[in-house]
Parts: sequence; C-alpha cells; structure tokens
Amino acid sequence: MIKKKLMTAQEVYRKLIRYYKIKSLDGVIKFQLGKIGVAIKRKDIIGGVIQEWLEAWLVQQGASFEPNPQSNTPPDIFLDPWDLTRGWLEVKAFNRDDTPRFSVAYFSTFMNELIERPWHLDTDYLIFGYVMDEETGVIKIKDLWLKKIWEITKPMNSWPLTVHFKNHSLNEIRPCKWFAERGSYKVFESVEDFLSAFEETLYQNPDTHRAAAQWRNKFCRSYKKYYGQEIIIPRWDHLKKKYL
Repeated sequence: MIKKKLMTAQEVYRKLIRYYKIKSLDGVIKFQLGKIGVAIKRKDIIGGVIQEWLEAWLVQQGASFEPNPQSNTPPDIFLDPWDLTRGWLEVKAFNRDDTPRFSVAYFSTFMNELIERPWHLDTDYLIFGYVMDEETGVIKIKDLWLKKIWEITKPMNSWPLTVHFKNHSLNEIRPCKWFAERGSYKVFESVEDFLSAFEETLYQNPDTHRAAAQWRNKFCRSYKKYYGQEIIIPRWDHLKKKYL
C-alpha cells in the first residue's frame, strides 16, 4: 500500500515532466456503450478530462490531495487537504495551435476573493498545451507550464489587464500568450504589478468603479493579517510605461 504524502505544485510539475515524461506520451478519449466504442475528437471536453486524469495520476503517486467539491469556485485541487489556505492548484488546458482562451478567474468574484482569501494569489496554474490529431483523436501534451497569475497576464489595448469584455460587461480575467517571443505588451514582472493593473481595471470597469475606491485598503489589511507583512501596490499611472 502506497503511503500518502504531500506534494507541492512544483513537485507535481517536475514529476510529470522529468519522470513521467508526459510530453512523450499519446492519449485518447474513448466512450464505450455496449459493444460500440468511439474515440472522442471534440476539443471542448479535453480540459475536464485532463483534470480527471491528473487526479487519477495523483492517486497513483500516493499524493494526499482533495478535489474541490465546488466545481465553480477555485481551486480545482487542494494539494494540502489539511490546510485549505495552501496548495491551491488550478488545472487549465488549451489547444497549443491556438491562442489560450481559458478563464483565469471571474473578474467580480476575484475582486472579493482577494479580500476574503488573500492566499488566492499563491495559486499555481498547471497549464497543459495539447494538440489533437483530428483523424484519430490522438492527443499529445506539447507543452506543460506551472505559472502564477501574474506570469500569464499582461496589459492589453483597452484595459490594464487581459480580460474578456462582452455585452458591456467585464466577465473574466483571461490569459495572454505568455509563451510568445513577440508582443505589444510584456507579462507582469511581479504580483505587485499585477495588483496595480487589477486595481486600475476595477476603476475603469463601470460595474466595479465604486467598489474600487476602498478595494486597495481592504485588500492590504487582509493581506497583512494573513501574511504578517505589508504589501506595497504601485499606482498604475506610475507603472504602465514599463509595460506599454
């Protein structure tokens, strides 16, 4: 019987890359009903399937973890089931031949989440970049990244932060193409710079403009209470030239 152990996100990533050699393997999604089986070739379900596979892999590794029973709230997986303020892991996947469009966080929810749970900033994003053969349905993991939220976001033309704005509403924080060698804007260099852009986006978004006035103070108090130290968030007006 495998003795269960705690695994950090870094250990999960390292084992998948170095020991399991995930980038060298082939996968396929199958559905069997009676005697008829079929390889699934729809890409819209791959992200959920990869997360279920990862959970099975963690069990095989003897890891102590807990899938989040609330599928619509972060994180996807608690890597430390005895301390739910640590070991937050979000599992994301996207077609490596396309631009990543997965949701990093729901914008208005994230605004309150950071005040109530400042450790959300420590969340690790395990991101699978896959390719699929459209004829056979064979899936390969072309790239695998382990990132923090400020390492997969940056400013965009209309907003200080990569977001999804539709029907006059700002819905989600979206990832940038962080792996691209060229681009109009740079990925954020630090959590403080990300928070600066996030605060400015709160001000610019009509739905959160009023709440933005007190957001910084509330968040900084919550951060200091949890971490025991202050965090200094620069003003976006003083910072934006570094990224534009």
